[in-house]
Amino acid sequence: MSDIFDSTNPALGERIRSVRLVNGLTQKEFSAALGIVQGYLSGIERGKKLPSTTLLLAICHKWGLHEEWLIHGTGKREELSVTPKHGPVPSGIAKTPLLKKIGATFPNEIKEDEIADYIYLSSICEGCYAIIAEGDFMAPTIRDGDLVIFKADIEIRNRSIMLLNNRWGEIILRRCRIKGGETYFSPENSIYTPFKPDGSTRIFGTVVSVWRNIKI
Repeated sequence: MSDIFDSTNPALGERIRSVRLVNGLTQKEFSAALGIVQGYLSGIERGKKLPSTTLLLAICHKWGLHEEWLIHGTGKREELSVTPKHGPVPSGIAKTPLLKKIGATFPNEIKEDEIADYIYLSSICEGCYAIIAEGDFMAPTIRDGDLVIFKADIEIRNRSIMLLNNRWGEIILRRCRIKGGETYFSPENSIYTPFKPDGSTRIFGTVVSVWRNIKI
């Protein structure tokens, strides 16, 4: 998704409004589901304010929308769906391991006891993995219990959400921030503090999609 949006495009706000109305939600309900204030949403719908990249991503993931449709008005509206885990796998569907832990040999070797299940997702590139998010460190972008799809891409990019370990060896999600030539990993939840990586920090991948209210 591009970080640059056309501020002269009022249709973006109109499409966001249509998503809300199609789902039968008031501005208050829609904004609450996204963790933003109603006044901000009202300004977006009227074309007076621009939504952030994070907010657009959250709208796409929560209501299963194609990013190109929401941002540019092109392509198909719906993006994501889950297929049954039994029976033949349809063409264009990726079999994605849902990991319960990440071992020392990931991603070169993944042992069976490290896989909780397999999920079948459309429009997800081959070679991705899934985990269930824990805690509120990345709220409201990623909440406890969300299904997080990530690719084993360890390249550090400013503003990307990455899967890594902390100093205690726990697997965590943090947003990469590069400032003044230094790299920090920051939570979205402001009550927690960012940290700088050190020799014990291991990066496992980059988040490419987040699903909410998905039953596994």
